[in-house]
Amino acid sequence: PDWASYTLGVFICLSCSGIHRNIPQVSKVKSVRLDAWDEAQVEFMASHGNEAARATFESKVPPFYYRPKFSDCQLLREQWIRAKYERQEFVHVEKQEPYSTGYREGLLWKRGRDNGQFLSRKFVLTEREGALKYFNKNDAKEPKAIMKIEHLNATFQPAKMGHPHGLQVTYLKDNSTRNIFIYHEDGKEIVDWFNALRAARFHYLQVAFPGASDADLVPKLSRNYLKEGYMEKTGPKQTEGFRKRWFTMDDRRLMYFKDPLDAFARGEVFIGSKESGYTVLEGLPLSTQGHHWPHGITIVTPDRKFLFTCETESDQREWIAAFQKVVDRPMLPQEYAVEAHFKHKP
Repeated sequence: PDWASYTLGVFICLSCSGIHRNIPQVSKVKSVRLDAWDEAQVEFMASHGNEAARATFESKVPPFYYRPKFSDCQLLREQWIRAKYERQEFVHVEKQEPYSTGYREGLLWKRGRDNGQFLSRKFVLTEREGALKYFNKNDAKEPKAIMKIEHLNATFQPAKMGHPHGLQVTYLKDNSTRNIFIYHEDGKEIVDWFNALRAARFHYLQVAFPGASDADLVPKLSRNYLKEGYMEKTGPKQTEGFRKRWFTMDDRRLMYFKDPLDAFARGEVFIGSKESGYTVLEGLPLSTQGHHWPHGITIVTPDRKFLFTCETESDQREWIAAFQKVVDRPMLPQEYAVEAHFKHKP
């Protein structure tokens, strides 16, 4: 960390220093190397520091609240810094109400499934009913969709959605993955929604797994995708041409879409572990034809081979690494049930 906030007494990295500059009433920033420091400022840094700041400003972070990493999007990092230092939400518990009461409702912009337009929709999250619901009209009695907390995931997708506050919510509908894309103009609002969803998942899992510790449950509250991007694929007979599709690797589900913002996947492939007969190979079978991109990947499953091609070698390497990570991980008992369902999919 080459930067420091000399009013908070903490050292920070370059990208967070930009966020700190936006809250000058709380945090004033200097370069550790390039700026002049007077004695009083140096003494202040020496008597405070990051650990002391954490002890104060993070004393009451709820276990479900998402703590961003350096690789997370700007929005999550900015709202964490504002929540921590500007609003002091983790010092004053009453300020955590927007995401910790088990109920939340409000308007969000939601992308239309068919026309791609974003329209204002009323959303209601209720832990009591174990669901997130949305309504096409504010006064509608019946929700347009009910998403069970049990199968819900939320992940920020600013680049894919073309909006810095874009959130992708997925849930299972008839055991297929359904995507909805939402945002709010106010960064705090959408991050509060995200943490409210994580809180609901946390409380659901506490009931479902009564013996589990917070440390066991927190990684299950929401997940980012292992990898996303374009590849080409061919069908089961491997005689038809290869088509370019958008792929998302979500845990053990490899889904492909015609468009990155489609509501439903065109198909889903379950990727099990090597113990269950799954392997990942670089390249394609020698007889393969009809592909435009040169860098092939073959996934061997107990039932068939899936063939994919990547445009660049680095894409191929990243996809193989993502698949290998999944194949190397032993399957959990509940994953065998998911695998069995995939085998019987029409």
